[in-house]
Amino acid sequence: CLPSTFPPSTTPTMATSLARTLLSRGACRRSLPSSAAANLFGLNTSSSSAASTSPIIDNYPRWFASYPSHEVVGMPALSPTMESGTISKWNIKNGDSFSAGDSLAVIETDKATIDFEAQDDGVVAKILAPEGGGEIIVGHPILVTVEEESDVAAFADFSPESSASAPEPSTSEPVVAAPTPPAPAAAVPTQTPPPSTTGERIVASPRAHTLAKERGYGEISALRIVGSGPGGRIIAQDILEYDPSSAPAAVSVAQPTAQAAATPAAPAAATPSAAAAPLPQPVQGQGYTDYSLPTSALELASRLHISKQNVPHYYLTIDLNLDSLVELRSSLNATMKDGGITVNDLLLKAAAAAMKTVPAANASWMGDFVRVYDSVDVNVVVGNGSALYAPVIRDVGRRGLAAVSDDFAAATSVVEGEEDTTTVAGFGDVGTFTMVNLGMFGVKSCAPIIREPQACALALGVIENRIVPNDDAESEEIYKEAVMMTATLSCDHRVVDGAVGAQWLSAFKNHVENPVTLLL
Repeated sequence: CLPSTFPPSTTPTMATSLARTLLSRGACRRSLPSSAAANLFGLNTSSSSAASTSPIIDNYPRWFASYPSHEVVGMPALSPTMESGTISKWNIKNGDSFSAGDSLAVIETDKATIDFEAQDDGVVAKILAPEGGGEIIVGHPILVTVEEESDVAAFADFSPESSASAPEPSTSEPVVAAPTPPAPAAAVPTQTPPPSTTGERIVASPRAHTLAKERGYGEISALRIVGSGPGGRIIAQDILEYDPSSAPAAVSVAQPTAQAAATPAAPAAATPSAAAAPLPQPVQGQGYTDYSLPTSALELASRLHISKQNVPHYYLTIDLNLDSLVELRSSLNATMKDGGITVNDLLLKAAAAAMKTVPAANASWMGDFVRVYDSVDVNVVVGNGSALYAPVIRDVGRRGLAAVSDDFAAATSVVEGEEDTTTVAGFGDVGTFTMVNLGMFGVKSCAPIIREPQACALALGVIENRIVPNDDAESEEIYKEAVMMTATLSCDHRVVDGAVGAQWLSAFKNHVENPVTLLL
């Protein structure tokens, strides 16, 4: 084990290094003599205290495992299907500084060779994976970065294992019991920061943490910031662009009771929307104006950003003849006293009918299995800008056109200011399919982003008269004028392959061009 005293020629640095080596290898499993503890920490051996007789090994792991503020960077997923890669070249070395956008390394996958670019500023503390060292799985540590160049030397002997949590004390040594925490006080209203929208640990770069403290924001976990880095990671640029005046105020809440904890959480639609709170005034700059966004818009942007990165999208487009659909709509509305069926209602019903024909498209990717839903719940995108919503219309496939039309009309009334989001069911919920109609803006086609965990999203273009080939064999005219629309289906290739996507579009086209099937 450790000697009680060190030779006169041994410097304090050498003694400390020797102690660290022996302790890290588990060589010492007993308490050190008081003289050894004094030499190890540079204390006067003539002095005595209660602390000098305590087991030093009990406190050592926490001391040894501490490093300056740093970040362990794993092998990045540079494509949705990437599972591993090989570092063919490092463009930096230990001690080098880098900026956001700099190429750190060239990584070779089974499909391509891609540059790994930095998302934030920093300094390379240690490269953990050598060039050409073979396949490295995604997430495995390859690099350690720090904020200051002066911290690099502390990572000379760093290994991923040394940064892990300290091991449990040996059972052969006495363990000092931790002081019993005081009993919780009675429930009183307290000011609490807004919780994370994902319910998970906040992921941010070291530079972002430093900037937040330098600017007086405090801990990042107390700020409602949607990260723009990979996987929603908060980077330095997010802190620089953060406006405290636009952050939602803390809400006075009481500690939940056991009965409240057992009650399932209500959907987001049951609480007042954050978008209803007044936004700060625009900030004028030289040649630009900054506009604050409501929390709902920030959350939607974050979800779409992550979805576009994670979901392997592909797109299928088809032209639809709406002559029969428009004729059926006119016939139905002629028999209705109040309200009326819209073309969008019929297209919504046709999409649900296509799901019944091809149920494999009404599904979600769940990691290691695919979940197929029985009910077709469609998120219909309405509004624009800060008033953009996607309320869900429930069970479209098994309900009648009139009921579906009423629900859609209620959702539209929110955009027109006639209703509040808290009074209309379906706001904030996620269905099994999404449909967006951009025809009112004159857009012919659009490739929508799939909203996870859904597997498909349908975009509808403008309804217009086009000259098309005449399919009437008895007519002498080669061409005819028809009411047409272009529809584009975005699919998650993990769930819906090309053949299934084509079958769904074919079924959708059949129901649109033969709309009497929607009444069955």
